[in-house]
Amino acid sequence: MPDTPPEAPTSATAGDPEAGFLLDPRLEADTIHLGDLPLSRALLMNDARFPWLILVPRRAGASEIADLDEVDATALMGEIRLSARLLAEIAGPDKTNVGALGNIVTQLHVHIVARFLSDPAWPGPVWGHGARTPYPPHAAHALVERLRAAFAAA
Repeated sequence: MPDTPPEAPTSATAGDPEAGFLLDPRLEADTIHLGDLPLSRALLMNDARFPWLILVPRRAGASEIADLDEVDATALMGEIRLSARLLAEIAGPDKTNVGALGNIVTQLHVHIVARFLSDPAWPGPVWGHGARTPYPPHAAHALVERLRAAFAAA
């Protein structure tokens, strides 16, 4: 059987680095969509115990930061720094944790978690600590609006 060349990208996807991006269903189920930054989808983890943002670079197939090209890796670092600063301004944590684990959800995503000396997991990690406590609807709405406004003003 002769070798056949790979199919050329269609005009709809040619040069579009976001082509094929779909948010992992587990992230979709556990978060509230805040909006899209230049590279990443910004999400709020729906867990009232910890103010917690998740950034998901809109790059299909990326599972590690090293999968990003230099331009995207630099953009991701800028978005992490911005998100951490805004979360600190809004939540006033004692410490901010940043991590990209991917042991369960392999789609590249970065956690930015506001931590407090008084939080139920302190000083340990938030992952796997008790059951998630969704925000009450009014609290979720208020926090989402504050975060969206902060991102828009940044």
